[in-house]
Amino acid sequence: MKRIVLAMAVFGGPAAAQGLDCMNAITQVEMTGCAALAYEAADEDLNLAWKLAMNRARQLDGALSADEVKTSTILRDAQRAWIPFRDRACEAESLLARGGTLQNQLFYECLTRLTRTRTEELRWFGEVN
Repeated sequence: MKRIVLAMAVFGGPAAAQGLDCMNAITQVEMTGCAALAYEAADEDLNLAWKLAMNRARQLDGALSADEVKTSTILRDAQRAWIPFRDRACEAESLLARGGTLQNQLFYECLTRLTRTRTEELRWFGEVN
């Protein structure tokens, strides 16, 4: 999370980062900024998939007896466990470039990749009929 705050400070916030030409990024600052923007978009998609999955979980909860653990509770707990896992896994992956200018870019690229995977998992859960 420190990296996200750092990126926003470096790029002047989301509005400044929006001016990046990510199709032609050349400098490390530009490439890192574009990686941060890609993660931001992936996170927005994750939030939409989360809503879909939670709606489905709540539907499933309607058929439970009073002594059964709610599907929505299990899904929420799983998501709460996944977020710190993702963050730590990406922090570890970024250490391939520890202390270098590439480290933050690797971190954001990992966040994006794992977030997109989780988004697909949540979409699958939310769309199962």
